[in-house]
Amino acid sequence: MTIDRRPGAAATHRTGPPFWLAVPALAFFGLFALLPLGGVVVLSFMEWDGLGTPRWAGTEMWIDTVTDPDTRAALWRTVVFVVVSYLFQAPVALLLGVFTAGRQRYRAAFAVLYFLPLLFSSAAIGITFRSLLDPNFGLSRAFSPGTLTTNWLGDPDLALYAVIFVVGWCFVPFHALLYQAGVRQIPASLYEAAVLDGAGRWKQFRYVTLPQLRYTIVTSSTLMLVGSLTYFDLVFVLTGGGPGDATRILPLDMYLTGFRSYQMGPASVIAVLLVVIGLGLSLFLSRISGSGRMQSQQAGAA
Repeated sequence: MTIDRRPGAAATHRTGPPFWLAVPALAFFGLFALLPLGGVVVLSFMEWDGLGTPRWAGTEMWIDTVTDPDTRAALWRTVVFVVVSYLFQAPVALLLGVFTAGRQRYRAAFAVLYFLPLLFSSAAIGITFRSLLDPNFGLSRAFSPGTLTTNWLGDPDLALYAVIFVVGWCFVPFHALLYQAGVRQIPASLYEAAVLDGAGRWKQFRYVTLPQLRYTIVTSSTLMLVGSLTYFDLVFVLTGGGPGDATRILPLDMYLTGFRSYQMGPASVIAVLLVVIGLGLSLFLSRISGSGRMQSQQAGAA
């Protein structure tokens, strides 16, 4: 048997796994994702109260929903929610992940403690924090009058930020776990070389850790930003969109419009908007970060 050793010959004859191996996954994705999404897109052009016969409304439904002041206000609150939530979660998760990547026992114990929120249900967390932040009992009874007795969920100027704090408390551990795994894959030789060059802890973090965590940061940021567009359960349990409409972000607005006001057409428009915004945000992050050209990095010592 003759082996072709010409440059590029191996790459020419290399074949990937058969396409039919992906057929089951594609079938499930089409059945449970694309097909319902297509139904929502069609429904967004109809006027329907959820009981009677849907009536075709065309682009009128989109125009009325997009130009509605309540929808625009919900969109702006969603933008604030996404941005502030990211600015709060990202640095905290990064620092916690780097801290718990150490091999000391006390760091491992700390990692177990702050990982606990991921094990609780969103409804339980929402009910607990709603009680803790109530000005009539909870924290206000445990401490003297002051900051903790503020009506965090009842003040329209503070409610959204209180919800952002609770959301961050729930999901920072997950992203910290991503960073912890990323840090532990960084080759120890890079830190040894940095120490020989006289780099302190800050310079090691700035010039070794952060560059090596580039793709982890991209992944975590995408999950944070796109995930912020889907938060519903915590907001619903904590405030129900109140006080007034102070915490009525788009996912909650979609639910209240469809299942409280029985306007399935506008609710479907909001759902499609969320999908488009999330997809556009993911593609934008992928493009500016160059994550589509990811290459394998040197494996670090376990």
